[in-house]
Amino acid sequence: MHAILLFIRQQRHFCARMLTQGLTQPLTKQLARKLAHTGLYVGLALGVMSCSSASIEDYQQTTPTLDLATFFDGKLTAAGVVQDFSGKVTRKFTVTMEAHWVDSPEGKQGVINEWFIYDDGEKQTRVWNITDKGNGLYEGTANDILGIAQGESRGSALRWRYDMILPVDGSEYEVHFDDWMFLVDEKTIINKSDIIKFGITVAQVTLVIAKQSD
Repeated sequence: MHAILLFIRQQRHFCARMLTQGLTQPLTKQLARKLAHTGLYVGLALGVMSCSSASIEDYQQTTPTLDLATFFDGKLTAAGVVQDFSGKVTRKFTVTMEAHWVDSPEGKQGVINEWFIYDDGEKQTRVWNITDKGNGLYEGTANDILGIAQGESRGSALRWRYDMILPVDGSEYEVHFDDWMFLVDEKTIINKSDIIKFGITVAQVTLVIAKQSD
């Protein structure tokens, strides 16, 4: 296990370097061999570590119960940080949100508008369109999300999984998000996301979302 953990730490450096050096460039033979070697051992490492990974079912009995349409309704604000693979904070940001829901034959439909402002002055807008499928299951789409995001809630937790196009230094890369929300009280959610490439967490996003009074 110690050897596996050491390997994963080494591969985090490799993956982070890859994200900034141009994953979209043609692969050299040496790089292709490196990626193949990485994939083999990462697969083994993740297989071993998956035995202890968190499951949404672990939160079945937790309270308060998180209902997406109840919390994400009206105006909200958030503040968060982005950390690289070493844990260093690389960006800070704030978010203003507005959300509303309507009933439809397919299930309750929600729209969540998000306006991001980063500490370097960059601004970003995302619009989520979410369908409540019932039994704690959700589907979502957004302008920078690839395909359909899959969400599942149990107790006070909700887990989203989706692929996203992530801009890095003027280029765009496809990454996977493992996105967890935890309802602390009726007005507060803690949201933590792992950004994953090649099966390795290369960055994390943490934010606190606050529901505003009407």
